[in-house]
Amino acid sequence: MNDLFQQQQPYRPLADRMRPQKLNEYIGQSHLLGEGKPLRKSIENDQLHSMILWGPPGVGKTSLARLIAEETASNFIAMSAIMSGVKEIRSAVEQARQSQGHGNKTLLFVDEVHRFNKSQQDAFLPYVEDGTFVFIGATTENPSFELNNALLSRSRVYRLTKLQDDELSQLVDMALTDDNRGLGSLNIQIADDARELLIKACGGDSRQLLNFLEIASDFVGDTQPVEINKPHIAEVIGDRVRHFDKSGDVFYEQISALHKSVRGSDPDAALYWFCRMLDGGCDPLYIARRVVRMASEEVGNADPRALQLALNGWEVQEKLGSPEGELAVAQAILYTASAAKSNAVYKAYGQARKFVLDDAGHDVPVHLRNAPSKLMKELGYGVAYRYSHDEPGAFSPGQRYWPDDVPEQSFYQPVDRGLEIQIKQKLENLAQQQASAKGKGK
Repeated sequence: MNDLFQQQQPYRPLADRMRPQKLNEYIGQSHLLGEGKPLRKSIENDQLHSMILWGPPGVGKTSLARLIAEETASNFIAMSAIMSGVKEIRSAVEQARQSQGHGNKTLLFVDEVHRFNKSQQDAFLPYVEDGTFVFIGATTENPSFELNNALLSRSRVYRLTKLQDDELSQLVDMALTDDNRGLGSLNIQIADDARELLIKACGGDSRQLLNFLEIASDFVGDTQPVEINKPHIAEVIGDRVRHFDKSGDVFYEQISALHKSVRGSDPDAALYWFCRMLDGGCDPLYIARRVVRMASEEVGNADPRALQLALNGWEVQEKLGSPEGELAVAQAILYTASAAKSNAVYKAYGQARKFVLDDAGHDVPVHLRNAPSKLMKELGYGVAYRYSHDEPGAFSPGQRYWPDDVPEQSFYQPVDRGLEIQIKQKLENLAQQQASAKGKGK
């Protein structure tokens, strides 16, 4: 009878069976749960507060929420923002109130909380404030962008990070030796090179690691001793690439890393992040467009060739595709990262934009206006304008190009690097001529 009951038990994936049941079984996030860390102390002292668990998939957000409920003897209610709405929220509130009436605490866990709209997020606020339940939301997206300020102000945000290689290796050992929840009863071993490939393939995702391990265990057969080797893992992962959601945090983190590597003049790191993004499935044309921005923002006139190379790389990618285009984009990235740096154009443009936005509109001075008609000539359009190409050095000292009632501004400040050294010298010389001409009243 007992055997029959066991056969009727629903299948549970290894990743679900291996969820930690006690806090000391939890792997990873030592910056939050290490001895003496504030979150661990609040759990151990049963001093709960509402929180947002923010991190990539497979780092233990749901497991941590369950553990917190277990360690604090709280009633655990879980819902997914993808599958739930106002009806489910009301039901959770009613359950929490009933538990509260019996003197019990409730922890409400909402997975993918960023999927809730503003009104749905706001629906939690009164019950968080009056203590009906402790709210824990899990999200893979940056809470600053995806969650309401009202909900954020009532919650602490904890950043969970992907598991490190040694932590994943520890999880492999636990799964292979646990007789009750894991694969221990199968007496399976794993070769070192297979373990290394498995850990590399999962990219810090513990759920993915356990899923791969479980599938690989089905390939080894019944021969003794049973060992998972590298071909088994290779068969499981196939041609898998580390895709990321182009609207998600990993995408923006990697493009930020690429941009900062270019700015920091580290061509090797820039090339690394470029390849990482390609490996993750990013559209090369998107990267090519961003490199054009980098060439103007980070190099500018210190080396105008960077912008031209960036445009060339973009064009080659558009016309030839992969892999020729990617090589051209890589060339542009390496040149831009290696070039002399100047953000003078970027800063000047930003200051000019702000000046125009803050400043009222002003008429174009009469002498700068074209006079294509007789009436315009009679109105004095273009009178006293001096054609610079007719003057020495193609420069008209003393001529003013700003609106009559706007003081002259100095937005562009070339740096002492690259071609901007010469540009700076040229502009300083012209400024001296301009000052001299004004002093003479020209």
